[in-house]
Amino acid sequence: MITLLERKIAIRYLFTKKKDGFINIISTFSFLGISLGVAVLIVVMSVMNGFRTELINKINGFNPHLKIFPNQNPINLNELRNDLIIEISDQFFLSNNGEAVIIHNNYTKGIILRGYLRDDFKKLKVVNNENFFGNKNISYNHISIGRELSFLLNVDIGDKVSVISPTNIMSIAGSLPRQKSFIVESIFESEINEFDINIAFLNLNDLEDFFDLDKQNRYLEVFLNNPNNIESKKKIFQNIYKDNLLSSWADLNQSLFSALKVERNVMFIILSLIILIAAFNIISGLTILVKNKTRDIAILKTIGVSNNSIAKIFFLVGFLIGTFSTLTGIIIGIMFSLNIESIRLLISNLFNISLFPEEIYFLSKMPSQIDSLSIFLIGLFSIIITCLVSVYPAIKASKLDAIKSLKYE
Repeated sequence: MITLLERKIAIRYLFTKKKDGFINIISTFSFLGISLGVAVLIVVMSVMNGFRTELINKINGFNPHLKIFPNQNPINLNELRNDLIIEISDQFFLSNNGEAVIIHNNYTKGIILRGYLRDDFKKLKVVNNENFFGNKNISYNHISIGRELSFLLNVDIGDKVSVISPTNIMSIAGSLPRQKSFIVESIFESEINEFDINIAFLNLNDLEDFFDLDKQNRYLEVFLNNPNNIESKKKIFQNIYKDNLLSSWADLNQSLFSALKVERNVMFIILSLIILIAAFNIISGLTILVKNKTRDIAILKTIGVSNNSIAKIFFLVGFLIGTFSTLTGIIIGIMFSLNIESIRLLISNLFNISLFPEEIYFLSKMPSQIDSLSIFLIGLFSIIITCLVSVYPAIKASKLDAIKSLKYE
């Protein structure tokens, strides 16, 4: 428990006199260093959280959250009436896919063809965004391709393209790859180039005829109400579809999000060193303060102030510096994170540089998502560090010999 006397002395030492100006300089640099360290850490964590969230939303806006594959038996659609599944799910689509080569004039490209029934295709998020052009129906002998693929093949809506399947057919000339012409019915844009250039859509019945696939081998795409905590939701489906194979969006993008997680943790460690280095200035400031206040400490001891109280006084000085600088850093970090896009545009226009290229990051603006838990942990870490570095000078002050101090002062 800190007494009123201890608080008053600590506050008085915190705002030292002009003759102790050097201590003020060290304290100021400690304050600024910790504040900037906390602010930078919050901004970086917010941007990385925002980037991860935006990337998840874009991937899950194009791909299903869960896929259920037939194993030995076809998928039992009646199980979808289970209350647990209904509670966490949004939509279900039957689908199938195959690899092929698409040709137009002298341009060729290997692609993945996905098949959907006409009514299901209309419900896809990529079909219902503002960057979808053409008919939202997926008719027989028609195809929907990505914007990047349309640029590569130099085709537009209404043009014909040829698709070659690796499945062979027998003819008079022998075994030949299967080839069929399709009319481009629509062009979509997912905002991720890898999807736009490598994936195209067909009517599910068209696709199965083209690749000679069995309708019993269709897989089920599941879109959930919330794609977060995917592992727990995957277990619910796994318990119901015990004889089927399941994969989630996290499984398919495991390496990408593992890399993002590692990068986030490494950045936290590196930027935490800023706070740690700034906090060590508190040791210097408090040590010099103890040296300059030797006479005061001796007088306090002679009038009955205990060693424990002396230690608490100097510990409180360090604690106040750390706490106020942390709170200042949190405020700066939050304000910066909320206005990160405006600041990016200002710097880009001022210095004529591109700070966040859209073609590299798949995003049109710099994302930022403030996480209250991250801010709490950063603030707690900063205050703990400042408390730890304040312990040594406080103990040193409490162990000063009052008689020797008065003798030599």
